[in-house]
Amino acid sequence: MKPLHLIALTLALSPLAACKSTGPSNAGANDSGQSSGASSNSVAVAGSINPRDQVAVSQLREQAIDLLLKATSSGQPEFRANAIEGLLSAPSRLKPVLPVALRDASPGVRTVAALAAGRLKAKDNAAALTPLRSDSSPFVRAAAIYALVRMGESIDPTPLSTMLRDPDTRVRAHAAFVLGELGNPSALKMLREASGTSSPRSDPTQTRIMQLQIAEAMVKLGDERAVSEIRAALYPASPQDLEAATLAAQIIGQVRDQSSRGELINLTMSNDQQQGRYPAETRLAAAGALAKLGNSRGGFIAKEYSTSPIATQRAQSALVYGETRLTEHLAPLATLMADTDPAVRLSAAAAILKITENVPLSGSASSAP
Repeated sequence: MKPLHLIALTLALSPLAACKSTGPSNAGANDSGQSSGASSNSVAVAGSINPRDQVAVSQLREQAIDLLLKATSSGQPEFRANAIEGLLSAPSRLKPVLPVALRDASPGVRTVAALAAGRLKAKDNAAALTPLRSDSSPFVRAAAIYALVRMGESIDPTPLSTMLRDPDTRVRAHAAFVLGELGNPSALKMLREASGTSSPRSDPTQTRIMQLQIAEAMVKLGDERAVSEIRAALYPASPQDLEAATLAAQIIGQVRDQSSRGELINLTMSNDQQQGRYPAETRLAAAGALAKLGNSRGGFIAKEYSTSPIATQRAQSALVYGETRLTEHLAPLATLMADTDPAVRLSAAAAILKITENVPLSGSASSAP
């Protein structure tokens, strides 16, 4: 299972890496308002999880599932969306949540729910997805098309080509993402055309991000030449290029470009003697990509930021731990799942599910996927 990747862009509901806490919610116990550290009702004490103890791992997985399920009814739409995505590693527990999520008041949540339904090929939701093809949000419409096509429904996907010409670069990027996920190489021609089209009023950074997401879709559809554009973005020449470099690192991990390991390691290290290291967001994105490529440096960087006073950095470090798929990281994740910040807890819970997704568990309830 891989992340849904930069979705619901207009509502700050990108995958869990958004890690945005905007106030109290029911995204898990103890929203104390503290800025950092573990909560007083910790889920587990650091180091207390033995990854060889199947009972303990099963219990930790169930705690993570319970936290995410509760967050699907959070008052914060970003938490509801993040919880749905996190539960993709426990599909049997996610499927009952999808019918409600597809009717959510937030377009971002509806988008995430539709993408999740498509990823799981949850055909029971086809009837609920059909009206979403006429949703007021183009993000929802594109996600509904993706889901229905994945389910084998006979629908017309051509509205996606229209979205590739939308004046909003975020809509074009989302349509490209969906086309890449659908896996039909016939979309390559329209993606190449969209990549070369820009709006004079578009923000240059957003245009660059759109082009990178189109390049990612092209790589997924078999055009290996497009990976060179993604690699080039790993060399930021100015602070304005850092957002694109961060996204490029994430994409490198998504498309499993092993030849970019060196560039990713460089992003996690020093920039130069005058400027020092790259920002935490960029370093952690590169670390997550390295973890997906099987490089242990991903876990090393995650540990560095797991106790950061900045909640978003702790949340992103949890996600990097999850990408390593190593049970040895369950102990620090157990501590992060007891964090005072709800976004950190959700990220840690999602990471725990990812690590334990294919780990043999004991007990009938805990061993359910």
